[in-house]
Amino acid sequence: MQKFLLIIAVCGSLAAATGCKKNFLGRNPLDSYTNDVLWNSANDAQTALNGCYATWGKGNNGYFSAFADCATDNAFDQFPWENWLSLSAGIATPTSTGYSKWNFTCIQTCNWFLDNVGRTKMDGALKARFIAEARFLRAYEYFTISQLYGAVPLVLHNLSTDSANLVKQTSKADVVTFILSELAAIAPDLPVSYSGGDVGRITQGAAIALKARIELFNEKYADCITDCQKLMTAPFTYDLYPSYVDLFRQPYANNKEVILDVQFKANDNPFQWTRNLTINSLGGYCSEVPTQSLVDAYESTDGKTIDDPSSIYDPAQPYRNRDPRLTATVFYPGARYSTSLGYGMYYDPISSSPQTVDHWGNNNCSPSGYAERKVTPVISDFPSDLNNCGLNVILIRYAEIKLMDAEAKIENNQIDASVYDDINFVRSRPDVNMPAVDQAKYNDQASLRTLIRRERRVELALEGLRWYDIQRWKIGDQVMNGQVMGSLQGTVNQTTGAITLTPGTAIKVGTPRVFNPAKNYLWPIPQTEIDLNKNLSQNPQY
Repeated sequence: MQKFLLIIAVCGSLAAATGCKKNFLGRNPLDSYTNDVLWNSANDAQTALNGCYATWGKGNNGYFSAFADCATDNAFDQFPWENWLSLSAGIATPTSTGYSKWNFTCIQTCNWFLDNVGRTKMDGALKARFIAEARFLRAYEYFTISQLYGAVPLVLHNLSTDSANLVKQTSKADVVTFILSELAAIAPDLPVSYSGGDVGRITQGAAIALKARIELFNEKYADCITDCQKLMTAPFTYDLYPSYVDLFRQPYANNKEVILDVQFKANDNPFQWTRNLTINSLGGYCSEVPTQSLVDAYESTDGKTIDDPSSIYDPAQPYRNRDPRLTATVFYPGARYSTSLGYGMYYDPISSSPQTVDHWGNNNCSPSGYAERKVTPVISDFPSDLNNCGLNVILIRYAEIKLMDAEAKIENNQIDASVYDDINFVRSRPDVNMPAVDQAKYNDQASLRTLIRRERRVELALEGLRWYDIQRWKIGDQVMNGQVMGSLQGTVNQTTGAITLTPGTAIKVGTPRVFNPAKNYLWPIPQTEIDLNKNLSQNPQY
């Protein structure tokens, strides 16, 4: 978390002002006293812009990206009060407890900034950059909200309470058109990179990358390819970080692969969910736990899927000879890890005699036998207070750009050597080093579509993108119905890490999920918002 994101006194006063009145847009950040004194200098404008970043990042996109896979076939959240269970089970209602992204606080804060910054006397180029940053943050919010809810109110100016309660929804298609136009317009006003305390602000690359993602999600494949290609050439210098494990660790933050992230800083604006993500023996709660379905998606080290009869996969030792990204992403039975004291341990959620501290049936232990490892690979990186660490949350990275370029070309039936080059580039990261794609097997649009979808799943696992993929590929009825399964039970030798699994003892996780394609590709708009604004229409079948 860089210094520009710290929540300073004026931003605090803005936040305080947000709780004064109720309206469906959430909160109106306009405060007359603050406005009277705020817009006198570039420093004042930056202070106000910092408030936009604060509402965009800490409790909103950081948390969402870290936990959103709980609404998919990748992961399961066992705690009802964390609000993912009803969404993942397909039983969320407008009045039920469930995680809601229907929050316009950041949008209203950005609108307030954009409505007022023009009065500030400051360098014109710097003002244009500040305006572009705020417009990006607003566009990103509209991207996520429209993806989850479809038609949403498109509000571009700060509103009074009465006006906010009268706005109508804009179709998702029109919201997408607006976002793409915004991103194209602001990109030239943003720098390619920053230095010093400005590292972490919105860059030109972030605007182009988000535009490419939205184009892919909305089947604008030629445009997506064009934008991905821009990011692969000068003046941009993005590249894969050589270590998949270290990519997500705080000592290596702001590396050459990161295009957009939410920045956190211990003691000032900490990432507060590390304890929720890690395992019980490390002081964690196992809120987000991987599923057997995700584990099975990883290929063997020979580049073949585990259901390929010629693969080296051994069901009796299912974690051996697997894509190294599995070990980097998931704590599985027998996985070796270190504590802050440096002692080597083997994760054991399956031994029952004696029952271990991480046993799958115990409180704060994984109900699937698997646990999140991607952001907690070495616990000594974090302070003794796991709720107070500076762990940045990556929202867009260069590997996604390469995979988007490949997918857009596949879907556009523009299949050439560059498609294989893109995928092989991601697979060849030094500490991943998976075999190149078998072009004899993956040689047409259908087979390459299967490959790229699997590659996206394993490369971007537990990074908050899986739901969007399920939604746009329309595979919810295939992957979100039925019983969630976990690991087999058995034993783990704490001296060697050797595992013995008992056939037929797979853990059943929670109750069976249901998925209605006519309903569940969109989330329900909270009934409290519809009660405040009678112009809102609920999504179908809720």
